[in-house]
Amino acid sequence: MDKTVVVMIERLVRHPLYKKVIRKRSKFYAHDEGNECRIGDIVEVMETRPLSKLKRWRVVRIIQRAKVTLPIAREEVSEETEEQLLEEVLAPTSATETHEEKSQPQEPF
Repeated sequence: MDKTVVVMIERLVRHPLYKKVIRKRSKFYAHDEGNECRIGDIVEVMETRPLSKLKRWRVVRIIQRAKVTLPIAREEVSEETEEQLLEEVLAPTSATETHEEKSQPQEPF
């Protein structure tokens, strides 16, 4: 999703009957014009006209950046996942071939 961020709002609510504090969450899709937001950032959003099917909010400013720098982690993860996908794609192919060879019915004598 280009220029879109998913913002999660957490709030604490007291249960009306049992009086236990419950954590409620809501997710909103917000427009990020500069693609500046990262995972874990704390942002301020503002309601706006519908920009797409789900987007009705706009990021006004980033209040606090995430403590972990994720662009480096994303590159490392993407490289690892590519290698894992290649291994998973290649390994089952050879395993299924040997399994198919073994499972073929033998002709009667």
